[in-house]
Amino acid sequence: MAKKSKRNSGPKPGANRAAKLEQRRLEREAAVAASTRPFEGLAFECDLVALREFVPSALVDLPLTDEGRKIVGATILPGGVAALVREEDDETVAYVGLQLASGYGPDPAGELAAAIEWARTAEPGSSLQTATVDDDTPRLQDLLDANVVPPITVHKDFNWWIPAGVEPSQDIAHTVQHANSAVLPSARLNGDGLVGAWWVDPGEKAHLRWVRPEDEDALMAALSRVHAAGGLHLGEGSRFAGSFRTHGLLVPVFDLDREKHADEWVEPALELGARLDAALAVDEPLTTAELRSRDGIRSRQITLR
Repeated sequence: MAKKSKRNSGPKPGANRAAKLEQRRLEREAAVAASTRPFEGLAFECDLVALREFVPSALVDLPLTDEGRKIVGATILPGGVAALVREEDDETVAYVGLQLASGYGPDPAGELAAAIEWARTAEPGSSLQTATVDDDTPRLQDLLDANVVPPITVHKDFNWWIPAGVEPSQDIAHTVQHANSAVLPSARLNGDGLVGAWWVDPGEKAHLRWVRPEDEDALMAALSRVHAAGGLHLGEGSRFAGSFRTHGLLVPVFDLDREKHADEWVEPALELGARLDAALAVDEPLTTAELRSRDGIRSRQITLR
């Protein structure tokens, strides 16, 4: 009697893993397609968006959920790479880039997670040009402690690109000097409950770019109410300039008197925040004047990504 063929008689070795990877891939694609806020759920979502979009030179200690080497988020790394690892004071420190020379793909949170995964084990002296998301890439929200707002260090230049005690070559020194010439004075406004508010001075006037965490429609209604009441400003020397959208968040922008120091805008920002909070709590339809304000605000709104 001939033996019965075993071809296609059951799952092949590794088939279960393949099915799990395929399921993970489908879940990731569905999550990316459904979410317009890739960093939602992180307590420092607003500041992370600011660091990715417009802060020139800053570092943030990423709050990893497990122990391991120190990983630092950097606005820009030399050459715009996705990550690099180096020795600092007898410690291996990894850096992941938040603003990339290659731009962003459809899954920015996944790309950052992939860069972090690479940086956890890469050898000192190595760098990653582009982070690639695959089926094994974990969710960023699983790699980082979602409840932590980590400290952010704002730099006035890119001299931190060169480790302490290292004498750079002439080419590297020239690259750092060129990057330093493009840095705009910037500061994060620090006040009790103040999140995602960034001051920058590009020249003729300074600006406040305030990355807000609220639902876009709810925030737009609140901005319209406050504007119609004449309160959409930060006091003397300021005016509402418009807003832009990025990573699913709305960012109101205000022109500021550049003669004032960044710290002088903390209290006015807190007062404006209180007016916005009060407007957010209103559950009535917009009035005719508020609707006109909303139309005007929307006409000056742009979308970055």
